Amino acid sequence: MKRQFNAHAIVDQLAAIYDESVANLREALARYVEDRTPPNVVARKKGAFAYPELRVDYGGKAPAPALSRAFARLNQPGVYTTSVARPELFRDYLVDQLEHLARDYDVEISVGRSASEIPYAYVIENSGIQVGDIGTGELSRFFPSNELSHLGDEIADGVWVQQPDAPRPLALFDGPRTDFSLARLRHYTGTPPEHFQQFVLFTNYVRYVDEFVGVAIDTLRRKDSRFTALSVPGAVYEPGELVNAEAEIAAGQWRRHQMPAYHLMADDRSGITLVNIGVGPSNAKTVCDHVAVLRPEVWLMIGHCGGLRPSQTIGDYVLAHAYLRDDHVLDDVLPNEIPLPAIAEVQNALFDATTTITGEDEDSIKRRLRTGTVVTTDDRNWELLYAASALRFNQSRAVGIDMESATVAAQGYRFRVPYGTLLCVSDKPLHGELKLPGQANAFYERAISQHLRIGIEALNLLQREGEGLHSRKLRSFDEPPLR
Repeated sequence: MKRQFNAHAIVDQLAAIYDESVANLREALARYVEDRTPPNVVARKKGAFAYPELRVDYGGKAPAPALSRAFARLNQPGVYTTSVARPELFRDYLVDQLEHLARDYDVEISVGRSASEIPYAYVIENSGIQVGDIGTGELSRFFPSNELSHLGDEIADGVWVQQPDAPRPLALFDGPRTDFSLARLRHYTGTPPEHFQQFVLFTNYVRYVDEFVGVAIDTLRRKDSRFTALSVPGAVYEPGELVNAEAEIAAGQWRRHQMPAYHLMADDRSGITLVNIGVGPSNAKTVCDHVAVLRPEVWLMIGHCGGLRPSQTIGDYVLAHAYLRDDHVLDDVLPNEIPLPAIAEVQNALFDATTTITGEDEDSIKRRLRTGTVVTTDDRNWELLYAASALRFNQSRAVGIDMESATVAAQGYRFRVPYGTLLCVSDKPLHGELKLPGQANAFYERAISQHLRIGIEALNLLQREGEGLHSRKLRSFDEPPLR
């Protein structure tokens, strides 16, 4: 009979070690600030400041029947480990992954202290410790700090080197990489990582934010709403606090942050997050680098594009099923010749959501929704170099051009996050219909609300997919077990 397994107890052990390490580190920092007493070297060698380590020992007995799911899979016998940051934040994720492994494989799952230490910068916030005029250079001499040699995406990119007799990686992101991104998320978005939801929308225009805030507030006002609060930069609004919410949010702190985020929260983090990533592939890469550590269920790009076909009309939709990557920000880690597969479940959800929200039948939708290749460029003034690009655009059969979508899709591919793109045509630069102020305002008023609601409805549909949303198309041949 198979022994009983308690995944929550495993996470409890991870959390206990993590909390103890944080407490030890804060105590040592406070003592150093007070009288310059350095931390105890012997205690550090025993793991006083260490991240907890999650370990899976697998003897190699194959599950029966063979598994078809795209995650929580063990491809070969051995020891798998990873250090874990913020175990309580990832409790539901860890429990889900470990329960799958324990149920379907003959494994031993255990917890210990890793060789990686928690950098001091991640524990000072909310600790009450005032370092005064002590410089970061001085603190780094005595306490663990962020060293770039400990950060990287070698596992996700498949370039990690397996050392003889060394454990294999259990997850795409270890403790130091996770903590790095959690800190960056708070900095860039102005909201706590704890508020990020598992279904994510990225957009490149602030007017989508205004619409999202309006939809979120209306949703929270409904007595039957499954959502609990709206988190925005600098504030959280619960259902009883919505009287002046829209005006307060519009006048709030979002301007202080490069990529402000807005979270329509649910108890199980099954709500919706919208991030205004701004314009350009660099921003798109940055935000995806960091959101990825939260292991979202899916992310979608909704925004504007230039229509490249004469048959398109301003306000039409473009559903990307392929990407021409002229963004250049990922060329070194994901060469252009690597194809980005369309995720069928996402494509279907975006099309079905368009039908639902517009109220039009399938034939009518097909007249204003083009499926095809989207070009993503890093040159906002690409029109000035059109002669140099025209041949590639023509050969690719591109139907739209923007500055973020292929980057978001490529990052989803790298980090195994299902992705999709639905854009709205805001101008047709090849056909004399440029985006001008008066024309743009009329377009925005007509299209923004519908487009945003399509994105939300698509995420609602994808939530119902459950585990089936995760595709083996995104897994490498030598994949870490945890999704």
